[in-house]
Amino acid sequence: MKVIHTIAELRATLSAAPAAPVFVPTMGNLHDGHLDLIRRARELAGESGSPVVASIFVNRLQFGPNEDFDTYPRTLQRDAELLTAAGCDILFAPSEAELYPEPQGYKVVPPSELADILEGAFRPGFFTGVCTVVHKLFNLVQPRAAVFGKKDYQQLMVIRNMVRQMGLPIEIVGGETLRADDGLALSSRNGYLSEAERAEAVQLSAALQAVRAQITQARDAGRLDGGAVLALEEATMAGLRGRGWVPDYVLVRRQRDLLPAADAELAAGEPLVCLAAAKLGKTRLIDNLEI
Repeated sequence: MKVIHTIAELRATLSAAPAAPVFVPTMGNLHDGHLDLIRRARELAGESGSPVVASIFVNRLQFGPNEDFDTYPRTLQRDAELLTAAGCDILFAPSEAELYPEPQGYKVVPPSELADILEGAFRPGFFTGVCTVVHKLFNLVQPRAAVFGKKDYQQLMVIRNMVRQMGLPIEIVGGETLRADDGLALSSRNGYLSEAERAEAVQLSAALQAVRAQITQARDAGRLDGGAVLALEEATMAGLRGRGWVPDYVLVRRQRDLLPAADAELAAGEPLVCLAAAKLGKTRLIDNLEI
């Protein structure tokens, strides 16, 4: 695997490739979930000659003033070893000065109806930071396909919509959420958890599984409407609070646009997703489960 730190070298290397790359952008501190995305990218590349490119860049623009930008783990050497073993061909790991040589005055601002709900409601400006850096990386890498994890469900939708509206010739592929044996969604921030918190953290995915089971049961019985969904959301948040969590949200939304489903849609079997974000101690975890 070739490790590249400058835009000039990246462009020179990719210009010599026989086909457009398949791309996996990350912030590093990699785990098996990231590596599964690399393996998916390797499958997409196939025998075409497309190199698999990963990026590692901790993007200041998507962190709020009280978030963990300064303490976010930087583990480049370990990450490079993992990427090599997973089949990555090129790692682009620019410095902040390389990617943002001047203040980034031009930004990609996604529409508020998607970007200011759920994660965007609790992390103002987050998706502007995500869209800006991803669009910039897309311009540099020029991939034919890019792989993003479905654990960041809203982010995946924001990026898909950005690519469609901007007319970018990039296929956006969603990689399934990889989980530990006990069901906890793999995340770089799981490393912040104490031993006791790690044992408790599985309750977030357990809560989502319970929501899915109750939604399915109510729908099968013809009792699923907006009131039932709201009661279930509130009860799930209360249950988490009772265990010491501080939930930001537990919400059941339509898969297609993350908006609430109407009663008629609920009764008709509209595809749904339950999304949750909650703090356990000082660590904020997110997860989702399609229904």
